[in-house]
Amino acid sequence: MTNFDLLIIGAGPAGSFAAELLAQGGANVALFDGRPPGEPKACGGGVTGKALKTWPHLLNAVGRTINELDLYSPSGKKLHLELDEPFAIYSRLAFDSYLRERARDAGAKVFNEKISMRKSKRAAAAWTLKSESNAEFTGRILVGADGANSGIGKNLAGPLSASDMEVAFGYRAPLPADGEAPTVVAFLPRWIGYAWAFPRPDHISFGIATTQDAFQHQPLDDLLWQFMIGYYSESGDTKRKFWANNSDQTQGIRQHLEQTAERYAARIPGLADKTWETRRVCGEDWALLGDAAGFADPVTGEGIYYALRSAQIFAECYLSGSLTDYETRWRTDFGAELRRASQMRRRFYGNFWGAPFTERMIEFARGHKGVKRVLGELVAGEQGYVDLKKKLVKSALRPV
Repeated sequence: MTNFDLLIIGAGPAGSFAAELLAQGGANVALFDGRPPGEPKACGGGVTGKALKTWPHLLNAVGRTINELDLYSPSGKKLHLELDEPFAIYSRLAFDSYLRERARDAGAKVFNEKISMRKSKRAAAAWTLKSESNAEFTGRILVGADGANSGIGKNLAGPLSASDMEVAFGYRAPLPADGEAPTVVAFLPRWIGYAWAFPRPDHISFGIATTQDAFQHQPLDDLLWQFMIGYYSESGDTKRKFWANNSDQTQGIRQHLEQTAERYAARIPGLADKTWETRRVCGEDWALLGDAAGFADPVTGEGIYYALRSAQIFAECYLSGSLTDYETRWRTDFGAELRRASQMRRRFYGNFWGAPFTERMIEFARGHKGVKRVLGELVAGEQGYVDLKKKLVKSALRPV
C-alpha cells in the first residue's frame, strides 16, 4: 500500500505519537523512519514529570526514574533537590523504539525509508514522495516531524537562522565502577547554557547545551571534559569540583574515558522572541511537529513534552476535520510559554546583583525552602516561565 491519508516524516516522539493517535482514530497513516538502524538521536533523554503525568504509559518504556537532582551554580555551589514530581531518563534508542512500536500496533504503516524532498512533488490533491531507494508514496497531508534540521520545515515554513538554534553535544560514557551515579545539572561559568550528567540503565549521557551563535567548539569541549572528569573523580563527595581538575591525578580518568566514551552532537531549536510572531507551522495540506516546528524550551532545550503535546493537538485537529485549527491551538496551549522562555533566555543566563542569575538563584534556594520548591517544580516541568519571576519573589519574601 502506497496511498495514504497522511505521510509522517520522522519517527521520533512527535511523529510516532501522532501516527499512533491518528491510526487509532481511523486514519490511514504512513510513518517514515529514515534513521539508520541502531543509531540513537543525540539527546539527554530527559522526560519531565509533567510529561509523565500527562501520558503515564511513557513509564512503560525502559528508562530510569529520577527522584533527586544536584544543581551546581557556575562557581560550583551545590543544591540538592528531592523532587516531589520525579522525571525519567531514557536511552533515545529505547524510547523512540517504544513509541514507534505503539504506532505500528495502532495500525500505522512504518517504513524504514529516508525520504528525499528534492524528489518529492506536491500536486493539487496529494503529495507524492520518493525515498532514497526510489520507492514512491502518495498522501493528502504531509507532516514534518524530522527534527530541528527539518527539510520539510525549510521548504514550507522557511529556514531558521543561527539565532533560532541551539547546539547540544556530549559523550555516552560508562557508569562509575562504584555504582553511584547522581543526576547532575551544572550551569556553565562565563557561558550561556549548562552541562548535564544523566544516568541511564547502562551508561551515562554527558552533554552541554548552548546557543548556536555563542558556540565555540574547543573551549566548550574542554569544559565538558572538566565536567566529566570532576564527575568521576569525586564520586559521592559533596565538594565535587567541575571546572578546575587538571591535576596529574585526573589523567588516568581522562585516558579511560577517551577509550570508552562515544561522542554525539545535534542542533536543537531555540526560537528567538520575534520568530514566534511570524513562523507558521501549518497549512491546508501540511504541518510541522516537535523540533521541526521549533517547539523546544529556549532556556533548557527540553523538547520531548512539546513534541508529544504538538502531536496530540495536531491529531485532534485532523480527526475533527479542522486541521488548520492546529496553528491557533498550539499557540493557545503552549506558545505563550515558549515565547516567554525566549524573552527570558538572556536574563536567565545574564547577571543579577553583580553575579550570574543562575548563581544567585541557587544561592537563594540553598537558604530558602520556598525558592528551592519553585526550582524543583521548574525541573519537573510544572512551573512555567510566564509567572516564574513572580513565584520566586513571592517565595523569597515568605518567612523561612
